[in-house]
Amino acid sequence: FTRAAELGNADAHYRLSLLYHNGKGIEKDGGKEMYHLKEAAIGGHPEARYGLGIGEWNNGNTERAVKHWIIAATQGDDDSIKELLEIFKEGFVSKDDLAAALRAHQAAVDSAKSPQREAAEEYRRKMKKKKSSK
Repeated sequence: FTRAAELGNADAHYRLSLLYHNGKGIEKDGGKEMYHLKEAAIGGHPEARYGLGIGEWNNGNTERAVKHWIIAATQGDDDSIKELLEIFKEGFVSKDDLAAALRAHQAAVDSAKSPQREAAEEYRRKMKKKKSSK
């Protein structure tokens, strides 16, 4: 993943952040974890953006968390939508911001749909079902 991250691959940065977080195969390193998480988010990785939101929320930076989750939601991240819906109930996100995030999320999800993706998802479900029946 290191070489791909050096070349700017957002998914590689995200995967490296997970490795540094979990300490799998390498020593845990919070600084490197955050560096790669930020690089992945900047590169457009929605799960990385969601992760930054979690970090900001846990550090008490609610406004920054909301911004990260809105960005991730507009990229189609379901977990960010769930967080936004939850914190809307607590008054941390406005009705207008939530509505805009929901519309953008749906547009992102719709744009990712294709017959090939749906066939691949159906195949994955069948294989999972077949595996669990053994």
